[in-house]
Amino acid sequence: MEKLKVFFSAEYEEKELEPLYEYCDVVKEGWAIGLPKFDEETLMEKSKGADIIITSYDDITRQVIENAPNLKLIACTRATPVNVDMEAAKERNIPVLYTPGRNSDCTAELTIGLMISIARKIPMAYMALKEGKFTSEGDNRTKTKAGLKADVVWGASADSPYTVFKGMQLKGKTLGILGYGSIGKKVGRIARAFDMQLLVYDPYQGELEIEEFAVKKAESVEEVMKNSDFITSHMKVTEETTKLINKERIAMMKPTAYLINASRGAVLDEEALIEALREKRIAGAAFDVYESEPIAKNHPYIQELDNVVITPHIAGATTDVLANHTRQVVADVKRFLRGEHLLYQYRY
Repeated sequence: MEKLKVFFSAEYEEKELEPLYEYCDVVKEGWAIGLPKFDEETLMEKSKGADIIITSYDDITRQVIENAPNLKLIACTRATPVNVDMEAAKERNIPVLYTPGRNSDCTAELTIGLMISIARKIPMAYMALKEGKFTSEGDNRTKTKAGLKADVVWGASADSPYTVFKGMQLKGKTLGILGYGSIGKKVGRIARAFDMQLLVYDPYQGELEIEEFAVKKAESVEEVMKNSDFITSHMKVTEETTKLINKERIAMMKPTAYLINASRGAVLDEEALIEALREKRIAGAAFDVYESEPIAKNHPYIQELDNVVITPHIAGATTDVLANHTRQVVADVKRFLRGEHLLYQYRY
């Protein structure tokens, strides 16, 4: 049996990709070998003889699909294959694979990391030490007085780190979760290990799917905003969720509450949140995503605000993610070749 030709421009993990070599002639291009995304014309030329296209970020447009007469299968190693023209694929009856859940664990972990970082002001304390604050010129050990045991407390005044970086513990606090899909559930599971209470809003899931000990389904976004000590968003961008976290809802938050967003910047009214942070109407926020990316170097989060923790959209940036989505795609390509049911077919 002649091997199928695979045009491969995806991020990948070699060990997980190796089983595909037995069935297919895999030609690695573009992102797979460290090059940028292809422009449409180049991609059309390079993929025209492919039976299968596997990509991460290249735009699989109608023109690309129509220019590949032997194309039988498209795979996109992302949780949402936004870069594939689904209508064009549907017209040709070409299945499209995707990789749901590939980065759910690492995104959930980063979310918790952001939450702890802003609650305990860890990055702020780190930067203070790197800048020479709260440090001494040398050995500062003192002799223990007779009758006492050694003590390491060296400052508790208003300008000491113990006071400046005083934060909030997670235990006993309420975590509001907006969106209780794969990532939201994993965030909740980790948070419960910290003995947090969960208040969940997800209109697509009922009480039976959500409620258990220390987990309650909220009836509205407003209920979450008013009653949570921490609020984290794990919603996809739709017409309904765009700027769902708006000025009115931000105003409902407790003055001691924190907002975390590692999903998509579009779900938040960024200007309204900046205003609330400027006026210290909430305790702080932590973000991995923004309204415009990459974030501008003169953005208030960078230049002005001291109650924000930010990272440059790295929630899914782990080597484990590459192994996960490579394994998912390879397994489904093998099922496709055997004529079996596909586990990761996108329903266009």
